[in-house]
Amino acid sequence: MSFINTMQERYTTKKYDASKRIDSKKIEELKEIVRLSPSSINSQPWKFTFVRDSEKKEALAKASFFNEPKVLDCDTLVVFSRIDNIELFEKQIEENLPEGAVGYYKQFLKPQPENQVKSWFSSQTYLALGVFLSACAAMGIDATPMEGIEPEKYDEILGSKDYHALVGVAIGYREADDFNQPSKNPKSRRPLNEVITTL
Repeated sequence: MSFINTMQERYTTKKYDASKRIDSKKIEELKEIVRLSPSSINSQPWKFTFVRDSEKKEALAKASFFNEPKVLDCDTLVVFSRIDNIELFEKQIEENLPEGAVGYYKQFLKPQPENQVKSWFSSQTYLALGVFLSACAAMGIDATPMEGIEPEKYDEILGSKDYHALVGVAIGYREADDFNQPSKNPKSRRPLNEVITTL
């Protein structure tokens, strides 16, 4: 299937078949794919937590509002977190990035207020989210990105001291009767001429 067909067919899954499991090799492939995601100056201000343990999933489900059934029934919950410790981030880039990249951070980002710097971290993490959702679609894995979570509770459950949860992504395989799949609920997007400009 071509990539455009893959994107036409992907959708936000609302109902998962809890009996269907993702092959462990595919999970490992997804881990490597998301690790390879792009970020500005190769900053990589993120952490991705793959949760397959049923007890952890149950705890996270309770901190997921109306998304609780998806978390419980999916094969794996992937939590996308941005770094929350600026000192740790600066140490990380000093040790791993070239002088020019570190200089860019120090000149343009470090002088900004803390909340602006952390917002930049979040933006990089969302780049990885886009890569991950596209990869899932290409691999025939259903996915549900969820901002409807309680980030502080996620952090507590996961023991995250230096990172802050932004998004949970349920992945697995849809129930045959999931009402949101394109065959039952056609994909709705704005017309091409309203969102694309060619100059």
